Amino acid sequence: MLTQLFFFIVLLLLVKKFAWGPVMNMMQKREEYVAGEIEAAEKNRADAEKASQEAAEQLKQTKQEAQQLIEDAKSAGARQEQEIIESARQEAARIKEAAQADIQNEKDKALQALQDKVASLSVLIASKVIEKELSAQDQEKLINDYIKEVGEEL
Repeated sequence: MLTQLFFFIVLLLLVKKFAWGPVMNMMQKREEYVAGEIEAAEKNRADAEKASQEAAEQLKQTKQEAQQLIEDAKSAGARQEQEIIESARQEAARIKEAAQADIQNEKDKALQALQDKVASLSVLIASKVIEKELSAQDQEKLINDYIKEVGEEL
């Protein structure tokens, strides 16, 4: 039994020297590898989380910029609408003034034509009055009546 104990102890020393040391080194390396992988995974998770936050921030900023563009477009549209309305009002006023000027010109032309007609009719009346040999007072009364009559028609 002593021999067996002696060989067992020698075997343990040999195993410790030749097998236990390399196995422990391999286990140590494996532990370091796993720890490195865990650390890399944590770092990748942190980087992914950071990238996700940055993407969310960029999305938020993009939404704000889009909203600002929409607001700017709305205000530009409203300004353009007001400009178009004001331009249309000015154009309508200009057309109205031109129409009133045309009406006044036509009225003046009509009055001038009427005055010319009155003058020619006055000459005609005068010639007829001369033919009838009216007195000066009758002629004047006849002309005044005719002028009043023409003035009322205007």
